[in-house]
Amino acid sequence: MAVAIVIALLVLGSIAFHLFSPWWLTPRASNWGSIDDALMVTLYICAVAFVVLNLFIAWSIMRYRNRPGHSAHFDPENTKLEKRLTFWTAVGIAGMLAPGLVAWHEYVTVPKDAAIVEATGQQWQWAFRFPGADGVLGSANISHITPENSFGINPRDPYGRDDVLIESNELRLPVDKPVKMVLRSKDVLHDFYVPQFRAKMDLVPGIVTYFWMTPTRTGTYEILCAELCGTGHHMMRGTVIVANERDFGSWLSEQPTFGQLMAEAETGGAQLARAVAPGANARGAR
Repeated sequence: MAVAIVIALLVLGSIAFHLFSPWWLTPRASNWGSIDDALMVTLYICAVAFVVLNLFIAWSIMRYRNRPGHSAHFDPENTKLEKRLTFWTAVGIAGMLAPGLVAWHEYVTVPKDAAIVEATGQQWQWAFRFPGADGVLGSANISHITPENSFGINPRDPYGRDDVLIESNELRLPVDKPVKMVLRSKDVLHDFYVPQFRAKMDLVPGIVTYFWMTPTRTGTYEILCAELCGTGHHMMRGTVIVANERDFGSWLSEQPTFGQLMAEAETGGAQLARAVAPGANARGAR
């Protein structure tokens, strides 16, 4: 009897916590209302199953408890009941899967007019790359990574020379413009996640993953790594600033390109080579 009361109170407490909890979804700042809808469908189907099953258990405990003159009938095989349970379980699972599959199809079907931004993750920081005027990102591979080329861009790929490089944890995006996020990892599994965008995707070493979104509200949002990636996982955070198109364009024009950084590295290397060349000190002394 006491167990049945505890179960019933657990159900009522869970409902009350859901209705009056101060912790809920962050305000949405992207086009992904369908992801919120899929989440709500899953939540309510699970809630109905939770309430019905637990109240049924509490009722069964009370109704069929052992007492003088009454004993429960043990029925290990009930084909009719099993068919009903299988049917309604299948209906519930289909109801949860269908909205998610629709949302996923939209999530990976990138509009033709979407801009491209690449996010690169490594323990424990973010870096970003925009295509230049040609609108195409240059090819990249970890085999090309050097101290001067931290993105691993192929120096022989002409499409990469004008790529704009953001070697910091701060990303900026224009509001109301679709963007395709291309994701790469240099080392281990990471996950690019901005709660307000309702958007997240794993960064898998050796694989290029992607999704798309349209930021719909200006503001500053936090980028999180939602995949345990090592001892500094909790510090792998960044910032995405959604701005109007003019401010975004002004910021982007101030960032260095791969070609500029390579030219600076070559100039610095040539100066260093001249400085340490044999006889340089002697000539300087004369």
